[in-house]
Amino acid sequence: MAAARGCPPAGPGDRGLAELLLEFSRAQYRAKDGGGAAANKVERIERRCLELFGRDYRYSIIHNAHGEVCAHYPRHIVIMERDNSTVQVGKLQDLINRSKMARCRGRFVCPVILYKGKHICRSATLAGWGELYGRTGYNYIFSGGSDDAWADAEDISEEDSALRNADSQLFDKVRGHDIKLLRYLSVRYICDLMVENKKVKFGLNVTSSEKVDKAQRYADFTLLSIPYPGCEFFKEYKDRDYTAEGLIFNWKQDYVDAPLSIPASLTQSLSIDWSEYQSWDLVQQTQNYLKLLISIINSDDDSGLLVHCISGWDRTPLFISLLRLSLWADGLIHASLEPSEILYLTVAYDWFLFGHMLVDRLNKGEEIFFFCFNFLKHITSEEFSALKSQRRKSLPPGFTLEEICMLKQRDRGSTTSLSSDFSLGMESSPGAAGSFTYEAVELMPAGAQAQAAWRKSCASSPQAVLWSRAQQSEDRLPSAGMVEVKSSSSSSSTHSDNFLRIGSSPLEVPRSRLVSASDRESRLEEVRSAFLASYSRTIGLKAVPPSPSGAIGGLLEQFVRGVGLRGSSTL
Repeated sequence: MAAARGCPPAGPGDRGLAELLLEFSRAQYRAKDGGGAAANKVERIERRCLELFGRDYRYSIIHNAHGEVCAHYPRHIVIMERDNSTVQVGKLQDLINRSKMARCRGRFVCPVILYKGKHICRSATLAGWGELYGRTGYNYIFSGGSDDAWADAEDISEEDSALRNADSQLFDKVRGHDIKLLRYLSVRYICDLMVENKKVKFGLNVTSSEKVDKAQRYADFTLLSIPYPGCEFFKEYKDRDYTAEGLIFNWKQDYVDAPLSIPASLTQSLSIDWSEYQSWDLVQQTQNYLKLLISIINSDDDSGLLVHCISGWDRTPLFISLLRLSLWADGLIHASLEPSEILYLTVAYDWFLFGHMLVDRLNKGEEIFFFCFNFLKHITSEEFSALKSQRRKSLPPGFTLEEICMLKQRDRGSTTSLSSDFSLGMESSPGAAGSFTYEAVELMPAGAQAQAAWRKSCASSPQAVLWSRAQQSEDRLPSAGMVEVKSSSSSSSTHSDNFLRIGSSPLEVPRSRLVSASDRESRLEEVRSAFLASYSRTIGLKAVPPSPSGAIGGLLEQFVRGVGLRGSSTL
């Protein structure tokens, strides 16, 4: 595609993202379609993702070369590890193989983000009886005959309803394995984005969910029902000239039967009136749900989080991607990555390699993928920062976060004394890799005059100093699943042929970087700008019919003014 007139030349990072978006917009990724003309391109994308993960994390790989583990998951599934520990790969492999039938399309619970030693996971919802008794027949029904359908698909007839009597024993078995995997990953919180209790197609309950499990097998987990519109709703977003403000979902539709349900203990720290959720527009709803997820993962316990919708490839990557980018903007995960690199990683891994059907969504105008990255402009403020609560607890009176950063910079040689006027006590936090807490920071100024004098001496500093440190991490997996890592390049092939352990170069512990609110904003804006530029060069926006005045739509106007591109450019 020729660049639009006035378009700045693309750099190496921009070209890599452009190639990724072009491949993404041409065909849906499927691990089971490992061959073909696009194989080399996919391999480059996969290698790039592994290299980016390896900048900050040590990880194992679950091999899924031909979709034998899951047809729509990456061929190299990354399991990030904590410092000085590793997963018991044989046990993890067994749990995955046994549990995958419990979830729609076999999209099992998969950890994708490591934060404070907690696994943030994604999956599809629970499979219903139709899929369990005949997966190929289920796939045909669920997809309307267009996806994963085979000529010899099993029919799910009325006679098959007799098998429902055996549901309890079957569900006990497969959901029991699913629960074991959740517990192995220390997941406690399960956030369900479905607007339905069960997905119904052609009169059949083709999926279920934890919140309506009749046997209450998931009662020991903290279940949150946070209904969020499906991809179909995002056609309205596109038709409104990509404007989410004022766009409100119709909660009175017949199929919408899942009310919002959040334990009160998880909402007390958030100044949100949850009873008003049906009146929120798309911006406010997405913002409030993201605040909730950040609050959960930022809690003091050691528990992980699972986010899922129905198939786990539209709404799920939306929130996984927003979480990854938000935590990165705070300097808490992927601290070594530049804006163009974290953008590439989340587009490639969270969306493309986990099976988002971009081609289909673009053809239908359901542009949830574009919404995700354009939405970054709505989460730049400190109220979406995972550091917010810690800053409130630990900033001493009279000092800002930036000033504490500069105090640390001035006293790199001592952890006990800054000068005769100040002392800074720092203790290693037991927090996990990729995080930093301020709980143990105590600043004792000599008085107001000393504070004023110090500020005056720093007035010429152009900006707050960013500083990094290696952070000890700890493994949350059960102790029975631990083996000591002897070498950063050790391999677990002796345990399982489907796993490979990779050592990061030479950073075995994720670094964390302290950032201020202004840094967070600029980092997210840079990611958004890079996305808009590459998206416009490759895919482009479908302009709404012009108004009588011939004015360009609001977002396209932003492209022209801010980036020098027009979304209507074509290949």
